[in-house]
Amino acid sequence: MKGNGTEKLLWDHMRSPSGNPVSVSAVPSRVLTKLLVFLILVISVTYIIYTLKLVSTSSPCHQQGSFNSYHLSPSSSSRTSNITVAAVQARRNRTAQVVRLEENRKSPQATGLHQIVFGIAASARLWEQRKHYIKVWWRPDKMRGIVWLDKPVKTHKDEGLPPLKISDETSQFPYTNRQGHRSAIRISRIVSETLRLGMKNVRWFVMGDDDTVFIPENLVRVLSKYDHNQFYYIGSLSESHLQNIYFSYGMAYGGGGFAISYPLAKALDKMQDRCIQRYPGLYGSDDRMQACMAELGVPLTKELGFHQYDVYGNLFGLLAAHPVTPLVSLHHIDVVEPIFPNVTRVEALQRLMVPKKLDSAGLMQQSICYDKPKSWTVSVSWGFAVQIIRGVLSPREMEMPSRTFLNWYRRADYTAYAFNTRPVTRNPCQKPFVFYLSTARYDPATKQTVSEYLRHQVPHPACRWKMPDPAGVESVVVYKRPDPHLWDKSPRRNCCRILPSVKSESMVIDVGVCREGEISEI
Repeated sequence: MKGNGTEKLLWDHMRSPSGNPVSVSAVPSRVLTKLLVFLILVISVTYIIYTLKLVSTSSPCHQQGSFNSYHLSPSSSSRTSNITVAAVQARRNRTAQVVRLEENRKSPQATGLHQIVFGIAASARLWEQRKHYIKVWWRPDKMRGIVWLDKPVKTHKDEGLPPLKISDETSQFPYTNRQGHRSAIRISRIVSETLRLGMKNVRWFVMGDDDTVFIPENLVRVLSKYDHNQFYYIGSLSESHLQNIYFSYGMAYGGGGFAISYPLAKALDKMQDRCIQRYPGLYGSDDRMQACMAELGVPLTKELGFHQYDVYGNLFGLLAAHPVTPLVSLHHIDVVEPIFPNVTRVEALQRLMVPKKLDSAGLMQQSICYDKPKSWTVSVSWGFAVQIIRGVLSPREMEMPSRTFLNWYRRADYTAYAFNTRPVTRNPCQKPFVFYLSTARYDPATKQTVSEYLRHQVPHPACRWKMPDPAGVESVVVYKRPDPHLWDKSPRRNCCRILPSVKSESMVIDVGVCREGEISEI
């Protein structure tokens, strides 16, 4: 009841004398409106004053300053600006350095001959005979390397040979192969011993034998394709399938030569002596090297220009159909016949060096063309030999080596080679007329090499084919423009063209890069 009386009293106060209810919000509403207007004016004035103060105390933004920075005072402005500029400049320097390193990585300075170090395995017993092979290709003023011998030998001044050193003792390493010789251990350590000499600016170590002949310019061309800062083990296989089966299809044969990048040589040096201890039963030096490469996890990178030449007899078939790749090395010079007839082995190699000096990239490269009016097939192995054959033999046949050589295993037949071959023809009419290199020179007027090839005077069987007889041709003259960048492009055989000749006893041929649409066809 008390609560109801109170409510009634409040209700009476809220009524006007006329009896109408009084508005509760009439007076407070006007007060609130004035309060809001006042607050808005205060905020607006404060914002204007703050903005004017900010504009009057700020300096112009520095070009390299931060976009969201402002300065509280002249001194702090200067310090902040300097710090910001230094930070931006440091970032730019780091970015430029990264870009330069990336550009150097993508296009490093080309490998030069002075950055290759040769390790040549030799024996005192054969040194007097085989040192002449090294003299043929060695250039003392431009090359670095060591000949590693098992015993001291007599030396003479100014022989034009690399320095001679005696290999370290290897009697502490076991050797149990009954068919081999323990000198294989000494030879397998040549790369490591050469590395320990501490030569500067070395990119590659190249291993070879004392009867290995290198074409140094082509060696540089091949190695320049690879990043010397990575692990690379580069070489080639044997020509004998049985040799590759017995040893390994993943092994570089040391006689043909192989190359090891500098970082890989350093890694090899750290573990090779331990590695050799684990393989006492292996036969030679190159299979020991490959065993250590397998432990390092580095496969063989195959380059077909390294030639082991595990064959006997005449290399003509192999050289006249050289693969489309730079000629890098020749091996087993003592085992095969001289590459040019009627001269000594050394004289034959010296003759090969004449065209090598004119156009090393094109040395031994094959070109195939046809004398259409006479129906002759012509094959040019530039700097070595030219063949003229009656009839038409396809390029597919001509690029296969003819079997003028014998297998390393004398009882093996033609199926024991690690590449395709073709038999020496039994048809007397298709016995090739061979013209060997006689002279070569460079003609500065035409900017071409001029090489002459003379017919090898051997009996030819009678032929009943009714077509012109190549026996009437006594010489072949070949014109070729040197192309030092031949191997910078995708591999392709050069093309040759039969040119008109004023002399019936002479054939003239032009050899060069194939023209647009030009192919070897008749």
